Amino acid sequence: MQYGVNTEAEVFFRLPRALSLALALLLLFAAACAKYPSSTASREGTAKAQAIIRTARSVMGTPYKYGGSSPGTGFDCSGLVCWAYGKNGVSLPRTTGGQKKIGRPVRKGDLKPGDILVFRVRRGLHTGLYTGGGKFIHSPSRGKTVREEDLSMAYWKKTFVEGRRHKQVQ
Repeated sequence: MQYGVNTEAEVFFRLPRALSLALALLLLFAAACAKYPSSTASREGTAKAQAIIRTARSVMGTPYKYGGSSPGTGFDCSGLVCWAYGKNGVSLPRTTGGQKKIGRPVRKGDLKPGDILVFRVRRGLHTGLYTGGGKFIHSPSRGKTVREEDLSMAYWKKTFVEGRRHKQVQ
């Protein structure tokens, strides 16, 4: 009898146990992946959402212009959102009232990049584009420029109404 050498029968009987263990580990891993997605899409938004955000960021510093909807003339809030979506093949209503009605409502805690934000401000409604990490990009008001701001600022916390998620950007 040789020590340290496995016979064919010993290898045959150990193999099913090893395969069972490997299968069990694979199933556990698959279950964990289903519960906690490894994709960054849930945290960072879809590719379409990221493209829309890049487009909006490309015009940061552009002056506010009431009724404006292009980098050459300036943007108002809904004009910026409509333009950024449109440049990425997604049609939106041009006005804040129209943008408040599209897609489905999203609570503040469930926002994803690319969601449209709706605020109730003194002069009516205001919209912006959620960029992730508690920030959003918008064209605030006369005398200001397209900028990215933090949703945790007291003014935005107080005036936030809801997010809206467009089905083409989910």
